[in-house]
Amino acid sequence: QVQLVESGGGLVQAGGSLRLSCGASGRTFANYDMGWFRQAPGKEREFVASIRWSDSNTYYTDSVKGRFTISRDNAKNTVYLQMNSLKPEDTAVYYCATASRSYYSLDPHTKSEYAYWGQGTQVTVSS
Repeated sequence: QVQLVESGGGLVQAGGSLRLSCGASGRTFANYDMGWFRQAPGKEREFVASIRWSDSNTYYTDSVKGRFTISRDNAKNTVYLQMNSLKPEDTAVYYCATASRSYYSLDPHTKSEYAYWGQGTQVTVSS
């Protein structure tokens, strides 16, 4: 059974930083693409960043490029999202997600490509 558990959210002032972590269990972590999404109140869940299983190539939505960095530590079964220069519009619940198929390079922006989701962690950025 695949489990994803996010941590690291909190309240931060604009311009500050947070580092989110997502621990995975239940299968061989290294063989799967991983992604981060977020959902603000009253809005759709949106793609933030993803990282390939094969070569650790990364993808970002335009609004976070240059500020957020996704990375993975396969030895620790963990994916990270380093968030710098945070803005009030980054306020949301952040979810990590992963594909159902191993050795598969999913379309990173498409929610339906991700089969497993964590419970989310709240990030609040005050102005």
